[in-house]
Formats: sequence, structure tokens, C-alpha cells
Amino acid sequence: MRSARFLDQSVPRDVMADVNVMFAEMAASHPHKPHWYLPTIGVEPHLHRKGLGSQLLTETLKRCDQEHMPAYLESSNPANTALYQRFGFEGLGVIHVGDSPPMVPMLRSAR
Repeated sequence: MRSARFLDQSVPRDVMADVNVMFAEMAASHPHKPHWYLPTIGVEPHLHRKGLGSQLLTETLKRCDQEHMPAYLESSNPANTALYQRFGFEGLGVIHVGDSPPMVPMLRSAR
């Protein structure tokens, strides 16, 4: 698998066990029912606080709502949690392994 080779080549061996645990906990947090997975939402730092993240979410969630599907994401930045909550996402706990930053899995129910 290409991504596994990339990890083996780019992640120091002394943290690889933590990385594997983090991925396992992330996988365990995913909903078991069909859902939209929003793995990456990002805005360049110099464009923060201009509403672009909200625009991205609005457009993506329109599609989820048209299909009456829940949406799931993992927030790796605590500063973004309030934004996701405004869009109806609820935290499902916190994943924190080793020295990694805490990650918050979040689910937005189907509408």
C-alpha cells in the first residue's frame, strides 16, 4: 500500500507505534452507518477569519443534506471546534495518543 510505505519512510520509528494507535482510534470513531467523511477542510493562514471555512462547509453540507446523510470529521485544531459546532457537529470524545495534539471526532446528524 502506497500510504503505508510513505509512513514508513517519513515517520520516525520511535513514534510509529503512536501513529498506528492514533489511526486505529480514528478508525474506531468513524460511524458504522453510511456517512460523508470530510477528511480535510483547510484555509490558508493568511485567509483565516474571512468566512472561507464557513463557505466550504456550507457547500459541502448542502450535498450531505440533499442526500439526507450524516457528516463526520476529525478536528485536529481546537480553535475549529466551535466552527463545526455552529454547523451542527457534535464532539464524540477526544483522541489523544503520545505527543500528538488532541483530535476531536465530530458527527453531524442527517438532515
